[in-house]
Amino acid sequence: MIEKKLQTLWEYLHANPETSMHEVETSAYLMNHFREAGFQPVPFQSIPGFYVEIGSGRPKIGLRADMDALWQEVEGESRANHSCGHDAHMTIVTGVMHQLKNQKRHLPGTVRAIFQPAEEKGNGAVEVVKEGIVNDLDYLFGVHVRPANEVAYPACAPGIQHGACLFVKGKIKGTDHHGARPQEGVNAIEVGMGIAQQLQHIHTPPQIPASIKLTNFRAGTDNLNIIPGGASFGLDVRAQTNEVMNGMKERIAAICNHLSSIYQVPVTYAFEDDVPAAVIDKDAEQLMCAAIEKVLGKNNVRQTIMTPGSDDFHHYTIMCPSLKATMLALGSDVKPGLHHPKMTFDHRAIKNGVDILVHACLAVE
Repeated sequence: MIEKKLQTLWEYLHANPETSMHEVETSAYLMNHFREAGFQPVPFQSIPGFYVEIGSGRPKIGLRADMDALWQEVEGESRANHSCGHDAHMTIVTGVMHQLKNQKRHLPGTVRAIFQPAEEKGNGAVEVVKEGIVNDLDYLFGVHVRPANEVAYPACAPGIQHGACLFVKGKIKGTDHHGARPQEGVNAIEVGMGIAQQLQHIHTPPQIPASIKLTNFRAGTDNLNIIPGGASFGLDVRAQTNEVMNGMKERIAAICNHLSSIYQVPVTYAFEDDVPAAVIDKDAEQLMCAAIEKVLGKNNVRQTIMTPGSDDFHHYTIMCPSLKATMLALGSDVKPGLHHPKMTFDHRAIKNGVDILVHACLAVE
């Protein structure tokens, strides 16, 4: 595909965003696109999305393209919006498959493009694994556009060391009682204050970035003479490594259980959108590094970057430990930033992404 066709594809995808697990029309459009080009896309059984292959035999190389958009306010209107670059990622992976079709005789084995739903919800990759789509893969490559303060265009890095991310939703399950009779029950707000205070005593290794925040707490009504017995709360938890995240999860559980025992009221919690930190394979990283150098020259190769953000791409390596995976950090001069409602990027990076991933696939032995 020439650059003009890639730009036309991006324009369609950008203008027709769909949120997590609703990428039905996006899937249909892309599958039809591949059929017209002579491919045979295979839809997923229980979720939106599909995969498409070229070549045969081993090694088997996967390419992940995330499809979903965010729901956010854009110029006063709440709507789906591609402000994380997934429209670019789909365009790049589609371009790679077209390029590989033109170079099919050079393919070392099989390349499988996976168009995955629900990256933003943190569970799309898990569902793809459940579908059995990656079980037989040897390598898996991802791609993500990056802001200039991480990797300035046209430079690229062979990996992205994402951190782990976790949301916690909890409830304090007491009974409301009269404001004049506080002895008759437990004040859920006081329990919530205890949670907030105890969270401050979770200490992690200072050399590893980590944070935990109480980001939601709801209790009480407009009737100020009622002491609320029940409340709901939410936490945002981040850690740069899975080991630190696991330790923080244990402490959260201990705090909730301890306060439940002290106040004699049920304090329940659930871990949601549990996204692991990156597990980058050295062989995959080296292949990507060599591909960047081949396309852009040695001066545009950067070291694997560390970012506090997260990506459900890393569920693949956690759930399939034999999988050799890395994600291309594509220098794109994203502005003002990822998830900004008016996010823009340098569209010349799309061709760079296509060429780098093509070289990485052809180099696998």
